[in-house]
Amino acid sequence: MIREESFTFRSSSGEAEVHGVRWIPEGEVRAVLQISHGMSEHITRYRGFAEFMAAHGILVVGHDHLGHGDTAKSPEDYGYFAEKKGTVALVRDLHRVWSITKKEYGEVPYVLLGHSMGSFLARQYLCSFSDGLDGAVLCGTGYHPEAELKTALSLCRAEAAVKGWRYRSRLFDWMANGSYNLHFQPCRTKFDWLCRDNSVVDAYIADEQCGFRFTLNGYYNLFFCLYKIIRPEYLAQMKRDLPVYFIAGAEDPVGNCGKGVQKVVSIFEETGMRNVECKLYPNDRHELLNELDRYAVYEDLLEWMQKNHCR
Repeated sequence: MIREESFTFRSSSGEAEVHGVRWIPEGEVRAVLQISHGMSEHITRYRGFAEFMAAHGILVVGHDHLGHGDTAKSPEDYGYFAEKKGTVALVRDLHRVWSITKKEYGEVPYVLLGHSMGSFLARQYLCSFSDGLDGAVLCGTGYHPEAELKTALSLCRAEAAVKGWRYRSRLFDWMANGSYNLHFQPCRTKFDWLCRDNSVVDAYIADEQCGFRFTLNGYYNLFFCLYKIIRPEYLAQMKRDLPVYFIAGAEDPVGNCGKGVQKVVSIFEETGMRNVECKLYPNDRHELLNELDRYAVYEDLLEWMQKNHCR
């Protein structure tokens, strides 16, 4: 029987107690898969995927990022990371989960999976801590050019100077998410871009821990993360032989319907990464692990894990 356990640890920001969950297989643990979840959601939305992987001997672990899920002290903290160096705190919290898990399961392969915003953080993590990983899966990732990000950072600082870092800006909400549904007109809800499974979309809308608008603090840190992970001198710190698997929906607007994903793949290869794979799933949207064909995605991920890490 798969065992689901909760745990907590002090965030590296010093401002929060972080909530984490692990799904432990019955019997031998063949590998560890750590999840870095996406924007405006929480780790327990990955329960179905985690249980599938755990049924095949892979321990799955993850936590609610700062400003998310049960790590947030109240709804007022949703979408707020830390007073200073928010992206540093987020990445260090990922590493704290790695450290906690490695103490008990240090002998088995360890893979990091990041989805959406979590994939941006995972890409930043690879530039600092890839030596401790045996692989990485980047799901629903994307690309934004440097000039666009510099403009967004400047606008964010200007608005925060007037309204404060906890202000929830309609402008930045539109800049970050507002155009995603345009590809899917006519729309049933404003979150149709997430996936084609209406039950998943409806559950997301009904969940008070999902779909919230970020604070300016959250957006600024998100834009800064995106800016940092396209810098060649930063990317040069990644372990060159690390297996990296990009997966995305071919209709995912976050990845510009595959074009942004392919751009990041090219950047990785130009950086000198020697073991990069990519698969785009026809008709699928952003939340690949919640799509109508999600079990095919699960099987593909399991096959990749077995090929690279679970012999």
